Amino acid sequence: MLNPGCDLDLDWVLSARVNRSATERRAATSTGRRTVKKAWQIGWLAHAISVIDLTTLAGDDTTGTVRRLAAKAMRPLRLDILEAHGLPLDLHCAAVCVYHNLVPIAVEAVGEAPVSICAVSTGFPAGQIPHDQKLEQIRASVTAGAQEIDIVVSRPHVLNGDWERLYAEVRDFREACGPEVHLKSILATGELATLAQVGRASRVCLAAGSDFIKTSTGKESVNATLPVALVMLRAIREHAERTGHLAGFKPAGGISTAKDAIAFLLLVKEELGVESCRPDRFRIGASSLLADLERQLEFHATGRYSARHHHPMG
Repeated sequence: MLNPGCDLDLDWVLSARVNRSATERRAATSTGRRTVKKAWQIGWLAHAISVIDLTTLAGDDTTGTVRRLAAKAMRPLRLDILEAHGLPLDLHCAAVCVYHNLVPIAVEAVGEAPVSICAVSTGFPAGQIPHDQKLEQIRASVTAGAQEIDIVVSRPHVLNGDWERLYAEVRDFREACGPEVHLKSILATGELATLAQVGRASRVCLAAGSDFIKTSTGKESVNATLPVALVMLRAIREHAERTGHLAGFKPAGGISTAKDAIAFLLLVKEELGVESCRPDRFRIGASSLLADLERQLEFHATGRYSARHHHPMG
């Protein structure tokens, strides 16, 4: 179900306080003493594949690039690896994520496969274009067949504490997406000054109707981190307690190893429960992660690693 949003409660937004040292200590447990038992590792690795938004956002993206990406998203693992682990033969990534002008190519390439098409929009990654053009980009991507839209918020609204303008902006984006398309709001947390700003921006975007809140564009110098994820996950939990709607979370940028992916999954499981680990409530935005997941599963099946260049998305 799409997030219907709610009225903006500035008192609730401003009440967001974050103890950085406590947040960092808590987040560290997902890479410290918390581990996945060996018997469960295959399942966690396969699940990580199923929540990937397989992404290409390069200036030299071509029709061929997008078609290869779509083919990999639909069949991320070789048949022999799937069979060796008894994994579903229809295992696939959650979505293909591309620039909005390449949406028609992705739609054609995916066809009837159960892989969503996601478009980055609203002047990604900087967001420094007029508001009307942002809305036009969203509507054009939806018309072209995108089922999910990743928008970037105007960071000055957050940095200046202009929460009402941020709320109005995201509400407009929600309306432009229409009643069937999911809205994922990118906070670009590496460009925000404090964790408190991350928490407040998360609350505003959720109130405005974001179906997911997302850490990063992947273009910032600092991308997804576990402390930032923890702040955003707790905003999701608080929003659910207030409204009854459990929104989704998407870390993105710099998540390139199986260990990274499982650390985020563990944090989500512990903070929000197993339900929030499903693809309809958790995604990982990544381009090179799939290659490492594939290598780890190959190792569990054969006892050896292949070179990374044998994995085309690496």
